[in-house]
Amino acid sequence: MSASAVIRIIARRELAAYFESPVAYVFLVIFLLLAGFFTFTFGGFFERGEASLGAFFAWMPWLFLLLVPAVGMRLWSDERRLGTIELLLTLPVTTWQAILGKFLASWLFLVIALALTFPVVITVNVLGDPDNGVIACGYVGSVLLAGAYLALSCMTSALARSQVVSFIIAVMLCLILILVGFNPVTDLLARWASPSVVESVAGFSVLTHFDGLQNGVIDTRDVLYFLSVIAFALFTTDVIIRSHRAG
Repeated sequence: MSASAVIRIIARRELAAYFESPVAYVFLVIFLLLAGFFTFTFGGFFERGEASLGAFFAWMPWLFLLLVPAVGMRLWSDERRLGTIELLLTLPVTTWQAILGKFLASWLFLVIALALTFPVVITVNVLGDPDNGVIACGYVGSVLLAGAYLALSCMTSALARSQVVSFIIAVMLCLILILVGFNPVTDLLARWASPSVVESVAGFSVLTHFDGLQNGVIDTRDVLYFLSVIAFALFTTDVIIRSHRAG
């Protein structure tokens, strides 16, 4: 059996496992409610007086901060806690196949959650004449952002037996990637560091690279940033899982 076929089988199994649990539906409802609240109420959608989803995408890094680690915390923590990780690794499946299968299933689940926000797009088109190209870029950025957060959550899930510990560590890592580019933090850093240092530090932030995408600009550097975070986190996950096998 080819490697891609094995990954697809694992991904299908993991994705089906999400929807066999009521937790998945609770997550989807909470995500959609919060997305609507942050867009139309807290984001001042109607006060802006323009047909755009700027408020919707502006809150996405913060909305994903808690929700994505909640999805990713079970990926490997359950396997370690129940002792099934040893069984999984004895099957004719490579570590990378298992990692990619689990990651892609969870990523697809998050993409489904984003796709369910389509009423927001319909609403803004009914109320005005938005630039749907910008909206499409915002969704691309949101998918990449979710993938980066999820990869970090996958890494912390492999690191910790407890889902709670995995969740907390993942939230902290994602928060750091937000704060290094958050304006109040960069303004504080600019008081004692040179502009080049501030710019270099901000370059590690998801906000720096997500802003361009949500504004309708697909820059190769921004896409590569998110893909690099995903690749690094999944590579680290592989190292951690292999260390468990060696142990």
